Amino acid sequence: MLTEAIDGRRPSGEYLAEVVYGANDGIVTTFAVVAGAAGAVLEPRVVVILGVANLFADGFSMGMSNYLSRRSELDYQRAEGEAGDDGGKPPAVTAFVTFLAFVVAGWTPLLPYVLGMAASFPVSVAAAGVAFFVVGAGRSLVTERRWWFAGVEMFVVGMLAAGVAFAVGELLRGVA
Repeated sequence: MLTEAIDGRRPSGEYLAEVVYGANDGIVTTFAVVAGAAGAVLEPRVVVILGVANLFADGFSMGMSNYLSRRSELDYQRAEGEAGDDGGKPPAVTAFVTFLAFVVAGWTPLLPYVLGMAASFPVSVAAAGVAFFVVGAGRSLVTERRWWFAGVEMFVVGMLAAGVAFAVGELLRGVA
């Protein structure tokens, strides 16, 4: 069992929101690029270029958005005469955790393309599905949720987002 912090919270779950948000969005947005490109029947090298560019640009954007959000929250608290306590979670750290989770998890749907695997898209679908489930189930380590339910929940949300991207790519296939 995980030890409790002085305030009753589990210290290992301190950055849970940033990890889940960053990892889930990293998988979703990168897989959306992969699924959209697959729906449009683009070449694998184009998928890698678009995917890697998206992975780092969107990961950086997510991290900076997290930073600006936390800074704004602290500035608001100070303007209201509150202490503006960062709660032990400095904005720069939450930004970095979000970025890191995004990039690490976001590689999952791209790996079959980067490795030049045959049937890259079906392998990417399977890899993304497993990653969604694992990240979701991982939440149960620091929450009271059942691991399988948390995993299925994130799997369903992520795969629905990917389905939308694939459908749009397929719909726009003949446009360009």
